[in-house]
Amino acid sequence: MLILAVACSRTPPRGETAGGARYVGGSVPQLGDSHPHEWRNGHPYNHHVHGIDISRWQGDINWAQVRSSGVSFAFIKATEGGDHSDPSFQRYWREAAAARMPRGAYHYYYFCRTGREQAAWFIRNVPRERGSLPPVLDLEWTHSKTCPRRPPAAEVKREANIFLDIVGRHYGQRPIIYTTVDFYRDNRLGDMRAEFWLRSVADHPSVTYPGQRWAFWQYTGTGIVPGIQGDVDINAFAGSSTDWARWLSARLTR
Repeated sequence: MLILAVACSRTPPRGETAGGARYVGGSVPQLGDSHPHEWRNGHPYNHHVHGIDISRWQGDINWAQVRSSGVSFAFIKATEGGDHSDPSFQRYWREAAAARMPRGAYHYYYFCRTGREQAAWFIRNVPRERGSLPPVLDLEWTHSKTCPRRPPAAEVKREANIFLDIVGRHYGQRPIIYTTVDFYRDNRLGDMRAEFWLRSVADHPSVTYPGQRWAFWQYTGTGIVPGIQGDVDINAFAGSSTDWARWLSARLTR
């Protein structure tokens, strides 16, 4: 697990295209943000490894263009709860592989199904393929009319750990936990045994998740990526390009 050092610099100068999208510079200059802001406590643009997370809402994707723009990985929504699968998952999974893009699948957790049921649904829908990124468990409060439950923290962590154990055994890699600031705080997730992928779009994770180690940082939901129409989530990996190669060698499915 890697710790990101806080960058001392503020957001680099931005350039603006005719269409209004801003390209923020940094180590991957083709990536931009349609609504960038000033970073107070360290920005993500000096990271050498950036990636995307996507679902059906991204529509048709030119994966070759995405890869050539400097994107290093993609996490693709696969399943939700115990009975929903993303209709674009299988297509994205095949297309990303054809473009030689490292990719993994994520599961959006619902609180009206057990961790065991949701693990079985994920396994049913996501192939166990050599070279895939580790699976991801997306833990955040849902805003669903069919599942408005907000169980206590002990139940959340108990059922999430059941999911992590079952899915980890099946794919040979313990899943990464993706989470948001409020969910992390409300459920005191820091004591869970997992790598973390943290959403922090207003400030550096060292400020929004004090003391928490992490591997991935989702720093915008309004990213601009060549090959994708409209806004997309962009993420930074915590280490250098060398760290990334080392992480892949340890964490890819075998």
